[in-house]
Amino acid sequence: MLNSLTSLETRKLDLWYGNFQALRGVSMIVPRNQITAIIGPSGCGKSSLLRCFNRMNELIPGSKVKGEVLFEGRNIYAAGVDPTEVRYRIGMVFQKPNPFPKSVFENVAFGPRVNGITGNLEEIVERALRRAALWDDVKDRLGRTAVELSGGQQQRLCIARALALQPEVILMDEPCSALDPVATLKIEDLMRGLAAEYTIIIVTHNMQQAARVSDIAAFMMMEEDRAGALVEYGTTSKMFTTPRDKRTEDYITGRFG
Repeated sequence: MLNSLTSLETRKLDLWYGNFQALRGVSMIVPRNQITAIIGPSGCGKSSLLRCFNRMNELIPGSKVKGEVLFEGRNIYAAGVDPTEVRYRIGMVFQKPNPFPKSVFENVAFGPRVNGITGNLEEIVERALRRAALWDDVKDRLGRTAVELSGGQQQRLCIARALALQPEVILMDEPCSALDPVATLKIEDLMRGLAAEYTIIIVTHNMQQAARVSDIAAFMMMEEDRAGALVEYGTTSKMFTTPRDKRTEDYITGRFG
């Protein structure tokens, strides 16, 4: 049941890509200002579920959604809901850092400028870079191209780019998979800090990362017809110590997946 502590909720969510059903009957609640990790074997629908939260799957020809995704109590798939507004409020950071071939400043300023956000652009950019723990690294080279940054810095820049639009939710699809251990720890520390202000949903294959950073975990698996389904959902501490489902235990302990 949706309440004031809930940010997002899925109800019997199904997803198809053409004739292939990618998700079946996913129902879960995402609590506000916490980190929810979606875990499971490759191909079980983790990223597909993540993209349902801000209607990104609609950019894939032939995709179709059935069921509900409630954001602040409103179904984002209801008639009349603008997907652009949804993506404005629910930002996304992708697996591979994808800075624009522009300056550091223009990367962060791009979203606010395109979306007509009023206010001091320099202040908006600085605030986003500070929240992404990148300001001290780039404050003296805001006019230089973003592709000169290291991989970890580029990923924090992409996070800053999302933060510049002041979303309420941040989706992260394997944000550390392309990074070295040092950069990964910086992103994890950043996520923990951001959770005080934002709701974060992360897809990860890294069980240690899920255990370190998340408050809530959702374990998914493929059914016999390869549709992704939710097996277990609950607090990370409980799932990783006393999982209810044997399949969850087997996956977390490395017996399969």
